[in-house]
Amino acid sequence: MRIGSGTSREAAGVNLTLPGQGTPTTLVLLRHGETALTPEKRLSGSGGSDPALSETGLRQAEAAGRTLVARGAVQAVVSSPLRRARQTAGEAARRLGLEVHVDEGLTEADFGAWEGLTFAEVRERHPDEFAAWLASPAAVPGGTGETFTAVARRAALARDRLLARYKGQTVLVVSHVGVLRTLVRLALGAPPASLFRMELSAASLSAVAYDGDGNASVRLLNDTSHLADHL
Repeated sequence: MRIGSGTSREAAGVNLTLPGQGTPTTLVLLRHGETALTPEKRLSGSGGSDPALSETGLRQAEAAGRTLVARGAVQAVVSSPLRRARQTAGEAARRLGLEVHVDEGLTEADFGAWEGLTFAEVRERHPDEFAAWLASPAAVPGGTGETFTAVARRAALARDRLLARYKGQTVLVVSHVGVLRTLVRLALGAPPASLFRMELSAASLSAVAYDGDGNASVRLLNDTSHLADHL
């Protein structure tokens, strides 16, 4: 399979579902709602305190859940194991009448000693290390964190598990900005530097469809229209 190869039949003007390929598998990507760290844009990965959703984040999760019910089609819900993602997934799953399945591969990166810091604080305190991290997916953040190379590897494995398990279905994937940006990047066949050139807001919705050959088509990116209506 050429999953994440960046080939898009739609981009070439051809309908994604070709004869004999069957129904595409669609991953609807939902970033978790806000925590207390989100408005300040503080690094919040798997090596930190695992914060819960804030009141705003809970309302965002509810709004996303209502929108997903209205749009229909979601047949399964899979979440990162971190609390803020599970809370967001739980709200959506409750409204959809589905269970939440957890995939460890969807957890956020570990930012090591940088956990809880803003980009500006990291740049000021660790300028060389920060520059190296922005320049290379193999750089280790915060001395002991997880490289984006490692994140891409496990995100791709998680994606492949979902495509195999839910072939031809629409799956809600609730995760974090680093992992979701990575899934979009892989779908587009974009370079690692593109991770820092995408905006995926809290509780935003994106979507990637995969045809029978595993070719990816990004259908939606950073949709936050549902939040304006309900917050």
